[in-house]
Amino acid sequence: MERTYGLRLIAVPLSHCLLLYLVVAAAATSNITTDQQALLALEAHISYDPTNLLAQNWTSNTSVCNWIGITCDVNSHRVTALNISSLNLQGEIPHEIGYLPSLTKLALGYNSLVGNNSLSGSLPSRIDLALPNVKALSLAYNRFSGTIQSPITNASKLTILELGGNSFSGFIPNTIGNLRNIEWLGLVIGLIGNPLNGILPSSIVNLSISLERLYISNCSITGNIPQVMGNLSIFLLLDLELNKLTGPIPVTFGRLQNSKLDTLSLCGNSFSGSIPSCIDIGNLKVVVEINLSRNNFSGDIPATIGGLKDVQNISLPYNRLEGPIPESFGYLTSLEILDLSNNKISGFILISLEKLLYLKKLNLSFNKLEGEIPRGGPFANFTAKSFMGNEKLCGLPHLQVPQCKHQTRPKSSKKMILLVIVLPLSAALIAVVVLALKYKSTRRGKSTGLSNGGILLSQATKRRLPYQDLSRATNRFGRDNLIGIGSFGYVYKAELDDGIEVAIKVFHQECARAMKSFEVECEVMKNIRHRNLVKIISGCSNDDFKALVLEYMPNGSLDIFLYSSTCMLDIFQRLNIMIDVASALEYLNFRHTTPIIHCDLKSSNVLLDEDMIAHLSDFGIAKLLSGEDQSMTQTQTLATIGYMAPEYGIERKVSTRSDIYSYGIMLIETFTRKKPADKMFAAELSLKHWVNGLLPVSLMEVVNKTLLSPPEKDFAAKEQCVLSIFSLAMECTMELPEKRINAKCCNFVLCEQFVSNSSELYK
Repeated sequence: MERTYGLRLIAVPLSHCLLLYLVVAAAATSNITTDQQALLALEAHISYDPTNLLAQNWTSNTSVCNWIGITCDVNSHRVTALNISSLNLQGEIPHEIGYLPSLTKLALGYNSLVGNNSLSGSLPSRIDLALPNVKALSLAYNRFSGTIQSPITNASKLTILELGGNSFSGFIPNTIGNLRNIEWLGLVIGLIGNPLNGILPSSIVNLSISLERLYISNCSITGNIPQVMGNLSIFLLLDLELNKLTGPIPVTFGRLQNSKLDTLSLCGNSFSGSIPSCIDIGNLKVVVEINLSRNNFSGDIPATIGGLKDVQNISLPYNRLEGPIPESFGYLTSLEILDLSNNKISGFILISLEKLLYLKKLNLSFNKLEGEIPRGGPFANFTAKSFMGNEKLCGLPHLQVPQCKHQTRPKSSKKMILLVIVLPLSAALIAVVVLALKYKSTRRGKSTGLSNGGILLSQATKRRLPYQDLSRATNRFGRDNLIGIGSFGYVYKAELDDGIEVAIKVFHQECARAMKSFEVECEVMKNIRHRNLVKIISGCSNDDFKALVLEYMPNGSLDIFLYSSTCMLDIFQRLNIMIDVASALEYLNFRHTTPIIHCDLKSSNVLLDEDMIAHLSDFGIAKLLSGEDQSMTQTQTLATIGYMAPEYGIERKVSTRSDIYSYGIMLIETFTRKKPADKMFAAELSLKHWVNGLLPVSLMEVVNKTLLSPPEKDFAAKEQCVLSIFSLAMECTMELPEKRINAKCCNFVLCEQFVSNSSELYK
């Protein structure tokens, strides 16, 4: 899941998730009294304030600089920042808000201030003079028109510029290269573009030092991609789709200097020529999506694409590609989507594609492929739609192709001898040995590997590990290797024969619930894959022994870090961890084909790798939302007290919003360093109600003492960051499921806090 970064100066309404409003104005005034009057006018226009924050704190008998959400310049004592985002406020924004001449940061997001933000008009001719200190400017999804004025590029402090979803016309100014600090340049959001025209300015190469994301899509841009684009050190994403770009992809394009590019989208243009063979593992080694569809590319598909081990989506349909499917595609072990339809690709469908266990969508239709359609691995799930329009293909009847009548793949005589004589004899010998070992291991109560009882694991495992190997790697499951004890079994640290460190989760054989947990975890984890989920490496199962072999997390759990006296986590680290968990939750709830409810989110189930990246673990009581109703399901299994949503504990009903409730509790725990089951919480007092009752006035009584210290120069920024996080937690833990924020919005809000505050907290 790519991360969504928020803005410092925000006007981005995103459907039901949030409503943002941006007022860009400045007026020369004389003293702090004017600032106070402007802010009191804003407070007067707030019709609903669930925490009474403004009513209690914004009063005329206290200094503006002491108000919650306000930051003042230490010398002039003028208001420089106003941040009241994520407080669930309702009302209107008065014009007096423009009478804050020293304002450099305005954050009003994630409230319900004024329905649609239908701002109109054109940009000020000298917006750089009106906003000399602005760092992030987003005017997306409004009705602005006119041209993008060149002076906007003189706003040298801009790091984020979002103008998508408007009606700007004309050219992209060549002076765009003056924005040397820009990290995120977007002239489009989603599929709503601006009717721009002209070419892509070559000066964009001047952004190479800082640019992280470049969106210029659906904007009618013409011409070629400048050769100098190959000098850009793009960090995450390059999106030029749905324009009118022509010519070949520059050879320099595959040499993008920064290797963290994960999305390359050039679809819906008129590019021609071949796909550069320089797009390879050496330069784009972490790319997860390549979309070059609906162009005029020709020639063979470069075999070097097969070196992209992490790629999950390759989309090349509606081009003029020819030649065979590269043999190297059989090594794309992370591939989930492969679309080569509507080209002129010939030859056979690779048998090696059967090894791509995560492949969920395959479209090879309308090409010139021939021979037998493979049957193993993911091919068992594909339908006729994946292969239609290839007249020389043959295979099973349900694929709506002719039945194969003879050997369709050329074999040498030696290979035929191997197939007809040697292999059958070898198979028979192996079968005898396996049956003998099976009988022997059953008598001894131990498994030699994955038996039929472990069929649920078949797609998740990449290697077979017999019981003897696991026993040897854990010193016979000795106490010194024990690293965790749970309700359903034990977890051991182990080092395999090849030196790889793993965690082995052994389930209680005599416990029926443990056996059910093993089956559920296998069923859930066989088809999920995300950087923030713990991966299954292998498994071992028979009537006497069941275990999962998982990737080892050297830094243990979030729970251990939070309550350790020696391992301290700062605000930045805690925020990063919770963003990782939100990303995993968004994947499970929204991006997986069948929505998955984890059902037991808690700090001990969040594991940290050597780089402190969080991975969600333990899917033993998870639920898959299948069937017609994919919103809620029943369960008989209770999760951990203190983290469960009300409807979960009382009615045994679980949904994706139940996970959100648990996530909100964990968010509070992470920043208060108090467990939901702490002895101070009894009767009607819970962790959630304790925090809600003290905020925002008594923040220092709530937050973990190591995170905030009033003498710090960045205290105000940290304070506002933590307040916003607690506000988000309250949205996650609403009593009624339908009123809770969802995982997508959680991820967005936390990323916005990350971008807005990280630079201030760590200057």
